[in-house]
Amino acid sequence: MSSNTKEENGKITEYMGKRVYDFMRWRKVAAAMSFVLVIASVIALAMNGLKLGLDFTGGTQIEVGYQNAPQIADVRSQLQQAGYDGAEVVRFGSDSELLIKLPPEVAQQQTQQNARDAEATNSIGDKVVGVLRQGSDGGVDLRRVEMVGPKIGEELRDDGGLGMLFALAVVMAYVALRFQYKFAIGAVVALIHDVIIVLGFFAILQLDFDLTVLAAVLAVIGYSINDTIVVYDRIRENFRKVRQAEPAEVINISMSQTLSRTFMTSFTTLLVLWALQFFGGELIHNFSLALIVGVIIGTFSSVYVAANTLMAMNISKEDLMPPVKEGADLDEMP
Repeated sequence: MSSNTKEENGKITEYMGKRVYDFMRWRKVAAAMSFVLVIASVIALAMNGLKLGLDFTGGTQIEVGYQNAPQIADVRSQLQQAGYDGAEVVRFGSDSELLIKLPPEVAQQQTQQNARDAEATNSIGDKVVGVLRQGSDGGVDLRRVEMVGPKIGEELRDDGGLGMLFALAVVMAYVALRFQYKFAIGAVVALIHDVIIVLGFFAILQLDFDLTVLAAVLAVIGYSINDTIVVYDRIRENFRKVRQAEPAEVINISMSQTLSRTFMTSFTTLLVLWALQFFGGELIHNFSLALIVGVIIGTFSSVYVAANTLMAMNISKEDLMPPVKEGADLDEMP
């Protein structure tokens, strides 16, 4: 073994003056954890499904402004008593501004009712504001009304799914070209692992899944692959430098070398996301939550899922050696 390495009980514990942690010692435990999380997520998605937001289901979105900041619970109660069941109310901007989302069936029912009475010319927005004014001490103003048809929502849902599949395909092609096909498979397995768990998290808790959450899932794919590429680059480099080490030892060395970078990147990213979670308001609550879950799971998958997949496919230094030129001397081979 090279003088750059130090061993204890037949295992490399130090390389180039830096401690080497035995990550692969826990790879079976990590694989079992991933398996349980993925299976639980798949079951939740199959049984509960995602609670799709107005962006995907269609409906009406109404922005109102209050003279005095209202209590959201009181507003929800007013709308429910007026027949607007399933209405979602969140703060939008300041405490005195609210965003109200009505499911498509509720908006359609109220529109049909309006068509049969004297207020047939009033829009659904005016009707909602009229209800809110009855229970408000101050004034209530209608800021804007937006309607999303079911067909448009279906198109957004389909386009979002195709976007995720396209992202995975491009990532696999990129990693295969830059590294080797075993690395490409490992990267895509890690990304699918991350996406399924994030989606399962929303399915289990039945949180709204809208376009902002879809954007967060795509951001998780980008974050996770960036972390995986850094680890893979070091693994490839060390396979060529530490030639007499076993694959598990090379992966341990690579993980240990990138540990501080992985930890600091994840830690600083999570600081920003926690700030968004607590101070960003309800409108981006699910967006930041999806990213928090994705960053944590993505960091875990970069260390264990991506590397575990390489171990399962029996990665070796021969897989990474450059092809021998025709007519080259055997003595010149690395």
